[in-house]
Order: sequence, then structure tokens, then C-alpha cells
Amino acid sequence: MNIGHKIKRLRIKNNLTLEELASRCELTKGFLSQLERDLTSPSISTLNDICEALGISLSSFFQEENDEKAVFTNDDFFVDERDGYTVHWIVPNAQKNEMEPILIDLDPGRTSQEIYPHAGEEFGYVMTGRVVLVNGSKEHVIKKGQTFYINGTDSHYLKNDTTQTARVLWICTPPIF
Repeated sequence: MNIGHKIKRLRIKNNLTLEELASRCELTKGFLSQLERDLTSPSISTLNDICEALGISLSSFFQEENDEKAVFTNDDFFVDERDGYTVHWIVPNAQKNEMEPILIDLDPGRTSQEIYPHAGEEFGYVMTGRVVLVNGSKEHVIKKGQTFYINGTDSHYLKNDTTQTARVLWICTPPIF
């Protein structure tokens, strides 16, 4: 079980920011960020405090979900509105899978989160609008109906230098969002 990924999923499901959850648990935002990325582990006491803030018991946190769902609808999606863009997690619990698909709506004149070098690959399909993929020192213009496929060896992000919102289907392996 990836404890950090499960905490992140529950936090997003409860519409909490890292800062809000940290405040409720009397923890630092940085510690929670490391925890969600599985860079550190919580004590039982800390995990219990986090579970209480998320409205679940410690025992239910560790219960495995047995029914593997294959089809998802809008009711299953998690939406996270960030500064300048919105992330739609379109497959719940994708962090436990080999890949993580998201939809990202990128506002005009804004950029997505920068993804730092990692061992993995990413695929994107521009559904509406146009974006610029900044991959290391290279920039690639990607228009509606076009795709990109990169490895994670360089820092990268998307930017929208137009006056229209762009929507991109973005799939990462392993999950990094």
C-alpha cells in the first residue's frame, strides 16, 4: 500500500489543500507533501491524526478495496483547481496503477505545474486549444488534435500562450500527479 498516495487521494476527495490538511493535523505543509510523494513515513500517531482530519478511521484507511472498477463517469472524477489550471483525475486511485491519466484545463497565459526529472514516460493529447510543451531547453507547439510523447529525463511543463483555455489529456507512467 502506498500510504502517501492514499492520503493524497483522500485529501483531494475532501477538497482540501495541502495547507488546509496540514493545519487540521498540526503538521507542516512540507511534511505532508513529502508524505504524499512517499518520501517519508508517518508515525502511527501522526497517521491517526491525518485520518481523523480526513474523516475516516485508521482501520478503514488500511482496508483494501476489493472491487476493481473498470468504467468511470464524471461522478468518479476528482477536480483540483489550482492557480491558472485545473486538474481532473479521471481514474480514481490511479496512483496504484502503472499509469495515471488526467485532464488538464490550462487557462490563457498560464503554465502547468513543472514536472521535475523522473524515471518514466508521458503522453499528451491536445483536445482543445494550443499549448507549448517546454521540455528542458526545448519548446514544442502542440495544436488541437496533436500529441506528444516524452521521457521524464528533463524538467517539463505546459504553457498556454493563447487567449483560449486549452484542454490536454495527459498520461504519466509512473503516476506523478
